Amino acid sequence: MVNFVDEQRDGYGVEPIRKVLPIAPSAYYEQKARQADPKHLPPRIRRDAVLRDEIERVWDDNFQVYGARKVWLQLVREGRKVARCTIERLMRQMGLQGATRGRRFKVTTIAEATHRPPDLVKRDFTASQPNQLWVADLTYVASWTGFVYIAFVIDAFSRMIVGWRVSSTLRSDLALDALEQACTHVRRTTGSSITATAAYSTSRSTTLGGSPKPASSPRWAALVPPTTTPWPKRLSDSSKPRSSDREVPGATPNTWNSLTLEWVDWFNNRRLLEPIGNIPPVEFEQQHYYHQEAPARVAGLT
Repeated sequence: MVNFVDEQRDGYGVEPIRKVLPIAPSAYYEQKARQADPKHLPPRIRRDAVLRDEIERVWDDNFQVYGARKVWLQLVREGRKVARCTIERLMRQMGLQGATRGRRFKVTTIAEATHRPPDLVKRDFTASQPNQLWVADLTYVASWTGFVYIAFVIDAFSRMIVGWRVSSTLRSDLALDALEQACTHVRRTTGSSITATAAYSTSRSTTLGGSPKPASSPRWAALVPPTTTPWPKRLSDSSKPRSSDREVPGATPNTWNSLTLEWVDWFNNRRLLEPIGNIPPVEFEQQHYYHQEAPARVAGLT
């Protein structure tokens, strides 16, 4: 209505228009003052404008996959005092929403009834410490030169991605390459070794690293085949690159190597995961090691 008055005021004046339209002159002039100087805006509107910038920053920094709850949690972690309902309201106004995974129909795993890999953990995917249980999953993304396949190895304790590999072909040993990377990472960062039996199959099952050991051993890593009975999909689905759900112009298999590396760095170090208390995996592991060392430090002081 203010815009209409602006368009007609030169021909009729504000007062004659006011007599026809249900708008008070004071309301019109107040709106014009707000347009000229933001300091005249009500405190809530000024605060909403600041929050919109913060919301867009958090949403963009997190691959545009966060919904209102995750955006709100991140802002709270940064010290921003804001209600979740406020974030929900503003994200609706801004047209922002979290990523939703659509249904996919490409077959990436072929079950073999005669070579069924054993269920090494008996459907128990709990872990009490890092590197006690690993699980693997495979996803695929469409590039301009064909499909790209990505295998992940995930620590069931912290949901941290400990190994990954990208390939332009669906090789049967793709997951084993990711497992080898994970084992190398553990040896480099902890100085300890991992004995792993990998049961993963697209056309066959493969065993790596000798005879099986009990799944409760802290030096045990189990690579669980997705062709077995249902297992916690949230454990692996949350690690799949949601950025792959969007088209990346000119993306090639080599491009997806760097994109996946960027995704893994974000996922491990900054992504908030609900199953571990809405904190990143690396922070969850740091808390675990801190509490493990705390009794020793206290004992040393006494």
